[in-house]
Amino acid sequence: MNMGEIKKTPMDVLDFFLKLQQLDDDEGAGDVITNLKAQKLLYYAQGVCLAKLGTPLFDDDFVAWQHGPVIKDLYHKLKCFGSNQIVSLQDLKISKFTDKEQDLLVSVYKTFGQFSAWKLRDMTHAEDPWKNAKMDDVITKESIRAFFSKRYAGI
Repeated sequence: MNMGEIKKTPMDVLDFFLKLQQLDDDEGAGDVITNLKAQKLLYYAQGVCLAKLGTPLFDDDFVAWQHGPVIKDLYHKLKCFGSNQIVSLQDLKISKFTDKEQDLLVSVYKTFGQFSAWKLRDMTHAEDPWKNAKMDDVITKESIRAFFSKRYAGI
């Protein structure tokens, strides 16, 4: 980690997406962010960041679960919302993100936020990082980076 780099958590990234959703008054902007959708948006954000910036957005690992890639700790933190919309659990500190990271997150949200949680789930099921991982095993950052470098680096 660089001296000036601020450590980010999946919750920081999720709060960024929740803020974007609040600002997005477009009626056709997809469904609300639930635990399932949050997990998939974070997965795509991590993948695009690994492909475009060469570094992970956050340290936490995704594991292969039945409904796609999941960060276990975050899943358990958010399960109190059930299948309802997530309400931010902390104040967003936008200064944690570099300008490049902010641009990347806006791009990821515009690209993937339009899809329903179940559409995103189905998309991850068709992609190598999840398909090649055994259930409950970590989906390595290297497998995510390699896949996203070929598939989504243009986002």
